[in-house]
Amino acid sequence: MMSERLAQQRAELEQAVGRALEEAAKLGLDGAEVAVQKQQGLSVSTRLGEVETVEFNKDGALGISVYRDGCKGNASTSDLSADAIRAAVQAAATIASQTSADQYNGLAEAAQMATEIGDLDLYHPYDIDPQQAVALAARAEQAAMAADKRIVNSDGATLNSHESLKVYGNSHGFIGSGLSSRHSLSCVAIGQDEQGMERDYDYTVARRFEDMLTPEQVGHQAGLETAARLGARKIDTCNVPVLFSAAQSVGLISHLIGAISGASLYRNASFLTDSLEQQLFPEWFAIEENPHIKGALASAYFDGEGVATQRRQIIEAGVLKTYLLTAYSARRLKMTNTGHAGGIYNWQVNRNGGDLKAMLKQLDRGLYVTDLMGHGVNGVTGDYSRGAAGFWVENGEIQFPVHEITIAGNLKTMYRNMVAMGSDVDPRHSLAAGPILLESMKVAGN
Repeated sequence: MMSERLAQQRAELEQAVGRALEEAAKLGLDGAEVAVQKQQGLSVSTRLGEVETVEFNKDGALGISVYRDGCKGNASTSDLSADAIRAAVQAAATIASQTSADQYNGLAEAAQMATEIGDLDLYHPYDIDPQQAVALAARAEQAAMAADKRIVNSDGATLNSHESLKVYGNSHGFIGSGLSSRHSLSCVAIGQDEQGMERDYDYTVARRFEDMLTPEQVGHQAGLETAARLGARKIDTCNVPVLFSAAQSVGLISHLIGAISGASLYRNASFLTDSLEQQLFPEWFAIEENPHIKGALASAYFDGEGVATQRRQIIEAGVLKTYLLTAYSARRLKMTNTGHAGGIYNWQVNRNGGDLKAMLKQLDRGLYVTDLMGHGVNGVTGDYSRGAAGFWVENGEIQFPVHEITIAGNLKTMYRNMVAMGSDVDPRHSLAAGPILLESMKVAGN
């Protein structure tokens, strides 16, 4: 339930946005849009139980964009007084008068503005003081150290608890606002054996503080993940099936987001240019976007331009059904705005495989990748080459940890060669994916 203080703050921010839009209207501009966000929270970090950092943050600013004859100007102010807002609007208008015209500039279409903005259950603040936060982080570290006798050190634990209030409005008469909270806890453990040292981590994130994993669960898993990597070795260069862990599968599919985003497409900087209605994945593969899941990490009734979000198929039976467009990119591509100013919303990926144990059985012999390093992904060509670590699998059973290898391929081929996706989903992302099994990849080792 919203407190009286918060309701007043929300009203004040909406009033500030309305005032900025009124000032823009007085200047005879073609359009204006205003966004303001207030965020506050606590972040603490510990190492070996000792406090490393304690940070309180309480910040926010109002940003305004104005349009005139295809020219755009931006300005911002952290002072929300009437005079400061008036000055910011004038500054944006002055900047617009000095910029080059772009026929694609402007607000999203008025007909696309969100008209129904309900409660998505995203706001669950938690009253926690620094001492309590430090104690929780320290508990995670203790659990990591106790998980295995080979865990010899901690690289720290961090707890964050934040809440924010956002308001967006534009000269179509649209003003929308939303409250949200986000809490997280992470822990990094360091292990050592006769062959050397390894490190790994675990974390949890949720809208509700109570929905996070306990410090003991996070720390214990961080310790187990680190211990499992000890004794890692290189393998010979080979072409074998590769199973990506759920966490790494999220990253693999995330390359699709950039490739089908309007900015990449109108610049001809995507390996999926002209791929709409093309078969990119096997027929069993599908992605549905659902922006209105209550309590989810990526839910919203409108995007960063006020456009109503909607449930839609991104991939259906392996076929790409839509690009991800904003007002600007939609005009550039002569297509319809899809309401993706600000990112994606709760991608649900179809899964045709079993749990991790079953997926390892299906892999039979090959590489199980749990960590990826480097940025060797070319968004223009789709070429993929990254450092990797994980485990070698024989007869469906993990044999030993592997490191200092590189996996390579091309994303188009990798997407088409997906054999199965497992049921063990990583719930910490806006993209819900399980482990992905690829038919074959080049693994460079000895």
